[in-house]
Amino acid sequence: MTTPAAVSRQERESALIAAILDGDREKFHDLIRPYERQVYLTALSLVKNETEAEDVAQEAILRAYRKLASFRGDAKFSTWLIAITLNEARTRLRDEKRVLLDSLDNQNLENGDYTPAALTDWREVPLEALERLEIRALLGQAVAALPAAFREVVVLRDMEELSVNETAEALGISIALVKVRLHRARLLLQKRLAPQLRIELKSRKKSGILQRLPWF
Repeated sequence: MTTPAAVSRQERESALIAAILDGDREKFHDLIRPYERQVYLTALSLVKNETEAEDVAQEAILRAYRKLASFRGDAKFSTWLIAITLNEARTRLRDEKRVLLDSLDNQNLENGDYTPAALTDWREVPLEALERLEIRALLGQAVAALPAAFREVVVLRDMEELSVNETAEALGISIALVKVRLHRARLLLQKRLAPQLRIELKSRKKSGILQRLPWF
């Protein structure tokens, strides 16, 4: 359901886009400003290098400006912008031949030939733990180690908090495939993080500062 705030934001963005296309180029800064961090983090999730992520983000924003006339409003502007960012990051990786993008059997996944395993959501780690730099570092390393296709979904859904529909639109895949990739990504995160968090939090459990993680 679209909230009044979302409608107001979309109307404001539509007005800004119309003004920009009419020649008021300075308004592009107002249009893009709320999404600069999201663009950068999306780029960083793929290229895993801060300097390159900045380059990708700048190029994506520049490309969005050049292609603004092609934005039809079928999707949210933010979703359209993230899709451009993802494409720019993928192009950068392909050109540099640094990684081989993951190949998933989309047909089998979308036909339902997959039974989800039991899973505890990795976001259920106690808030006190996530606020600690050590835990955030472990989480960042675990996300960075995911295959690119899974990493994209985790960043968009669990970090940038896009909806399932928005994530599917940004990635150009089906909603069903988003759900499958997200589930598998969370399983991988759980498997990687649980042993490390056991060691990290063992001494703190005795003091009662943190509750027992539900994974253990």
